Amino acid sequence: MLRKQRTTHPKDEFYLKRVLSLAERGRGKTAPNPLVGALIVKKGRIVSEGFHQKLGLPHAEVMALRRAGDRAKGGTLYVNLEPCCHVGRTPPCTEAILPSGIREVVIGMKDPNPLNSGRGIRILRSHGIRVNVGVLKKECEELNAPFIKTMTRHLPYVTVKVAQSLDGKIATFTGASHWITGETTRRLVHAERAHSDAILVGVNTVLKDDPLLTARQYGKPLLYQPTRIILDRYLRTPRNSRLIQSSFSAPLILAIGKDVPEKRLLSYHPYPIVFLRMETEGGKVKLSPLLKTLAEMEITHLLVEGGGTVIADFFEHRLVDRILWFIAPKLIGGKEAPTSFEGKGFPKLSQAISFKKVKVRKVGEDLLIEGTLH
Repeated sequence: MLRKQRTTHPKDEFYLKRVLSLAERGRGKTAPNPLVGALIVKKGRIVSEGFHQKLGLPHAEVMALRRAGDRAKGGTLYVNLEPCCHVGRTPPCTEAILPSGIREVVIGMKDPNPLNSGRGIRILRSHGIRVNVGVLKKECEELNAPFIKTMTRHLPYVTVKVAQSLDGKIATFTGASHWITGETTRRLVHAERAHSDAILVGVNTVLKDDPLLTARQYGKPLLYQPTRIILDRYLRTPRNSRLIQSSFSAPLILAIGKDVPEKRLLSYHPYPIVFLRMETEGGKVKLSPLLKTLAEMEITHLLVEGGGTVIADFFEHRLVDRILWFIAPKLIGGKEAPTSFEGKGFPKLSQAISFKKVKVRKVGEDLLIEGTLH
């Protein structure tokens, strides 16, 4: 019997908020899969819960059902994303739900994956399970913005992170940049790195700062390390740089021009570097083809950290989704000091980039402006 969708109750939102907090626990570990939490409720009591912990491990619904066992019969399953009905790295979640005795499934949003979108819901309904879709839909979409963008536009979700002084400088005119922002900001940046699939900078940042670009906590590297990507059209990254030397413990991609001689690549042996030969224009790697390639490599969330020219290129090509703009209460000055947003710039104020959902908060002694693009 095919059941109609019932009216959403306040309790549905209460349980979905719990589901979202469960899903958040998997951040940084599930890509290219989405963040998903699940909750089973019966007679007003939470029977069990689960979340997708890591790529390749059971999905949230399966975890919750396993923990519930026979107690799932007659219960309601709450999940922030439509249960999958196709075979991927794990079996379909619908196959676990159907024999469990679950009588109702409350879903935050449809799956944007064309292999599944709407099919999982139809399968559940066709087997007599009542399905309610769209509870806290906006919050569910925000949680999985990188997954949605990759599935619908075949591009990674791009966050730009900037650490600058009050006057917009990211270094002094001599190139000194450690440290503009405070320790609390740096800890937050490392957490953001850990939650991203990849970090990108231009080769000039490598030549000036010799960064590691790893995710660390209290100075120690975390077990999971995002992929580090360098825009290096002419392959100028020094072989003795910290990026190259650490490539055995943290993945490294060098995006280079198609005309870079093969013998240059061989000179980096035996380091496990991935070289991507990309289209170029004006002495730079073209960003749009690169991002499409990264999406094909299952990179869903890209953190761009600089420098000012690279950041400007991402904005000018309208490739940015979100900003994390840290401002330290310092004045550096100097016409020759690099700024956080360089490039050619826009000739008219009407062309200036504006943001929405802007949040401003204090992080230690610094300010953080967070927002998404219109």
